[in-house]
Amino acid sequence: MEMKKRITLELRNRAPEKVTELVLDNCRSSNGEIEGLNESFKELEFLSMANVELTSLARLPTLSKLRKLELSDNIISGGLEVLAEKCPNLTYLNLSGNKIKDLSTVEALQNLKNLKSLDLFNCEITNLEDYRESVFELLHQITYLDGFDQEDNEAPDSEEEEDEEGDEDEDEDEDEAGPPGEYEEDDDEDDGGSDLGEGEEEEEEVGLSYLMKEEIQDEEDDDDYVEERGDEEEEGVQGEKRKRDPEDEGEEEDD
Repeated sequence: MEMKKRITLELRNRAPEKVTELVLDNCRSSNGEIEGLNESFKELEFLSMANVELTSLARLPTLSKLRKLELSDNIISGGLEVLAEKCPNLTYLNLSGNKIKDLSTVEALQNLKNLKSLDLFNCEITNLEDYRESVFELLHQITYLDGFDQEDNEAPDSEEEEDEEGDEDEDEDEDEAGPPGEYEEDDDEDDGGSDLGEGEEEEEEVGLSYLMKEEIQDEEDDDDYVEERGDEEEEGVQGEKRKRDPEDEGEEEDD
């Protein structure tokens, strides 16, 4: 009774229709069967029930959107045909650490047409001769078995896939914003324009100072000219005075 409560508590106070990921690891099943999980979880895409002492999948509800199912470290030995009926869109299935012994048990997964990755690590079936070749031949749809493909290439980590998708999105954003080369060219053009502008400013400054010097010299020349004219006028006035002095003296004598 206590085991049943533990898994039920994990599901309490949740809105099943909004749940997309559900982890029930290390809870305890009821008599080796799933308890508390029902078809209300219609949006569920990821379900993990590792180490819950499951022996049967008979009470698994229909989860048409489920893509990843973790069932590692349980006591499952058969009855896998229910997965094609209840979870037809599975792409990843982890059955490692269970009691699966022969190929006939795995053959029930042939109807999972979208299955790409299957994990049977630490199951007795892995001790069979030509185990990997036999499973790949039996399940043509899978790409990875126990984390590796037929050429022993390791399956990409789900986090790495997300990072790659994120990088692609960033690259697309950069492409939409415009290639960086264009901005570099614009910067170069701006730099060239700024250099030219500085040169022009220098020429203007030189020209202004030169003109200012010329104006100063012109003013000095004008001053000299004015002074010379003033001297000439004074001399002319003095000359007139000198010329008039005798006449004035004559007139005074006549008087």
